[in-house]
Amino acid sequence: MAAKFRTLHESGCFVLPNPWDIGTAIYLRRLGFEALATTSAGFAFSRGTRDGKVPRDEMLVHIREIVEATALPVNADFQSGYADEPEGVAANVRLCLATGVAGLSIEDNTGRTDAPLYEAKLAVDRIRAARAAIDASETGVVLTGRCEAWLVGDPDPLRTALERVAAYAEAGADCLYAPGVSDPAEIAQIVKTVAPKPVNVLVSGFNHQLSVSQLTDLGVRRISVGSGLALAAWGAFVRGAQDIQTNGAFNLLANGAASADLNELFREKS
Repeated sequence: MAAKFRTLHESGCFVLPNPWDIGTAIYLRRLGFEALATTSAGFAFSRGTRDGKVPRDEMLVHIREIVEATALPVNADFQSGYADEPEGVAANVRLCLATGVAGLSIEDNTGRTDAPLYEAKLAVDRIRAARAAIDASETGVVLTGRCEAWLVGDPDPLRTALERVAAYAEAGADCLYAPGVSDPAEIAQIVKTVAPKPVNVLVSGFNHQLSVSQLTDLGVRRISVGSGLALAAWGAFVRGAQDIQTNGAFNLLANGAASADLNELFREKS
């Protein structure tokens, strides 16, 4: 499965959508997508907690659940590796590999407001540790190095991202990812900086105007939507529930998926 996932990164551009439970994973596979990725935020919201607050072991169970839901390669949003030091990252990466993932990402977000990004050398060492753990496993799992500069409000996110994705590529990341970028010229700079290694771009509400064809032309190899689909579902739920409570109206329920279609979709699971 890892070999198939790796091949997808070699040319062209593919969309890596992010289900947050078994049902959404099955639907995305039936729709024809070639690979899936977990979403830490989408899953956290489904558990009634904040992004980043799902314990490691609970997340590992969820990742395995998505892996086993379909025959598609799955990339794990493994956040910061659930450890600060490289040794801890390596140990946790080994646990993630045991779920059967075809890829995983490690980010440099510390989760702290005083120092939101790991110091540059430590961030690189964490990627090296993840790379070594994958290499020792001989699984061929694809390692994505993530720079969170835009998401943590870095004062110069492009400069920070360019420096870091280049360093992560040198440290052994197979794919590079700076979620939050939306300007096409900046995306093109990231692609050029790490070429020929592939770049993943997050498309969500803040940059939804980007298209697959546009990103393909910029040299992007992989597009993910993060929590975007989960937030779209939450948006419909929130609007519908508020309309019922505030106005006593049920109009938004008219746009729901048909039960018969979902029953047919999940017939093989019964």
